Amino acid sequence: MSERLRITEIFHSLQGEARTVGLPTVFVRLTGCPLRCHYCDSEYAFYGGEYREMDEVIASVQSFGARHVCVTGGEPLAQKACIPLLQKLCDLGYQVSLETSGAMDISDVDPRVSRVVDIKTPDSGEVDKNRWQNLPLLTTNDQIKFVLCSRQDYDWARMICDHHQLWDKTELLFSPSFQQLPLKSLAEWILADRLPVRMQVQLHKFIWGDVPGH
Repeated sequence: MSERLRITEIFHSLQGEARTVGLPTVFVRLTGCPLRCHYCDSEYAFYGGEYREMDEVIASVQSFGARHVCVTGGEPLAQKACIPLLQKLCDLGYQVSLETSGAMDISDVDPRVSRVVDIKTPDSGEVDKNRWQNLPLLTTNDQIKFVLCSRQDYDWARMICDHHQLWDKTELLFSPSFQQLPLKSLAEWILADRLPVRMQVQLHKFIWGDVPGH
């Protein structure tokens, strides 16, 4: 059973976020998530899915011929088999990233994986789920993402970066909640405060819209 994964979808698209934005990437979306952020754009991955053997998942990834693989969800680390999947993808020479909510322990993730760890803000509705023990584990290979819904979220994120001394620890991503926080507002706040962060938008949504499979 440990070599089976519950899969919502495997698809080939452009990476819409984070360090490898714009690069052709295979996405492996695992089913299930213990969080319920109010802005979630993958609620369809909370339930359903199909159990697939590890070798079948790997073969599906290989069929697209891409160098980059992103394992996402839902919350991928909610499935124990996610850890060996990440290791096997790295062993095969893929550039692998993991998108995780920040609520699960990341200590067993292969260090070759770029861990994109969300820190949930107050406006997400899930701020109490943040696993702060993850922060000391992060390296320059990893990334921290704040999805921001308001000025209050932005100020809170700055405070967290100060308190945990994150500015120089790893790459910081400030992302406006889609169609909730104006892009111009966030851009101007970052520039005014001279923050050493990367503002990111969800590229795939501007190309294909907010639909599954992209």
